[in-house]
Amino acid sequence: MSMFSLAGKTALVTGANTGIGQAIAVGLAQAGATVVCAGRRSCDETVAMIEKDGGTASSVLVDFADPMAGQGLFDTPVDILINNAGIIRRNDAVDFTEGDWDAVMDVNLKALFFTTQAFAKAVLARGGQGRVVNIASLLSFQGGIRVPSYTASKHGVAGLTKLLANEWAAKGINVNAVAPGYIETNNTEALRADADRNAAILDRIPAGRWGRAEDIAGAAVYLCTPASAYVHGAILNVDGGWLAR
Repeated sequence: MSMFSLAGKTALVTGANTGIGQAIAVGLAQAGATVVCAGRRSCDETVAMIEKDGGTASSVLVDFADPMAGQGLFDTPVDILINNAGIIRRNDAVDFTEGDWDAVMDVNLKALFFTTQAFAKAVLARGGQGRVVNIASLLSFQGGIRVPSYTASKHGVAGLTKLLANEWAAKGINVNAVAPGYIETNNTEALRADADRNAAILDRIPAGRWGRAEDIAGAAVYLCTPASAYVHGAILNVDGGWLAR
């Protein structure tokens, strides 16, 4: 079997209805995995894309605004968990509300932890092997502006990735993360619509362009394959060179 094959594996991707999550789901299917697409909105489009390409996929509606919503997702065996679901709220720090703080932290950090915990319990109970890939961010390393809860949550994702790798690496579960740079998704629409911010961002990216969701998919798929068997606790930057600048 190829070291980049996921044949025989089942993967669950959260937030798979659009953007990065959709691209990762399609990429996993292309590598041979059966994919469960989870989202608060219908993932029918993603399932159709996978099936059109000859892959196998299904969908489940789940809203991670309830941080414990993922508890029942692993009643049937899942080998790979992609924690992609996330939200963002923008406002000056002096005006940021408790509601916006809690909403982002619940989805981006609390739900991620407890969903991953449920996955690991299931994997360990059956004595299996597992892969977890968290979607972090450049704001796992930088502060950003006007996104205090998002920045705090993504710093937390980086920290949890390392902690869980420390606890589970010897137990057959690889935990890693991908940190996307500035990618053309719904979350960055406001930035791209701001001519000055858009120009400033593009000027800083060595690759000279915004990333595409497909740019993240390859990195995530790699972290799920046998090729990354000895990779634990890594945060792989896919940012067009932003952090190298």
